[in-house]
Amino acid sequence: MTNIPDHPYTRLIQRYYDGCNSADVPLMLSTFTDDVVHYFVDHSAVRGASALANYWSRVGPRTDAKWWLDHIVIQEPEAVIEWSMRWVPEATGEPELLRGAEWYVFTGNRISEIRSYHNNYYLQDPANRELHDFDYGARQYRVDT
Repeated sequence: MTNIPDHPYTRLIQRYYDGCNSADVPLMLSTFTDDVVHYFVDHSAVRGASALANYWSRVGPRTDAKWWLDHIVIQEPEAVIEWSMRWVPEATGEPELLRGAEWYVFTGNRISEIRSYHNNYYLQDPANRELHDFDYGARQYRVDT
């Protein structure tokens, strides 16, 4: 990490990524509220600390994924980051970088929500243009065209 502010949220996200990168379930659990929700653009949300830590402990090693925090903007109780992920897509077997952004919501000193935005070439589908299971209307986001 370069030019990234030293802030409790930065350190917490980095600890979360360290847990994802090493498939360390207890480390990941130490970063979440019990009711954490992680929303994705390419599949349904993962709800609950144990479910999310176990999800990453399976998915990360399967794709040889490693995440880096590239940039962060903090406005408590939220932070928005840009990330890079080195991974190996099954379709090619060759390492590549995928980039994206995540919106974090914090409750106290834990992550309570993650909204992940990225455009994965291998998962192109019109349904992947917005977060799955995210209640846009209830959050007062635009829902009509």
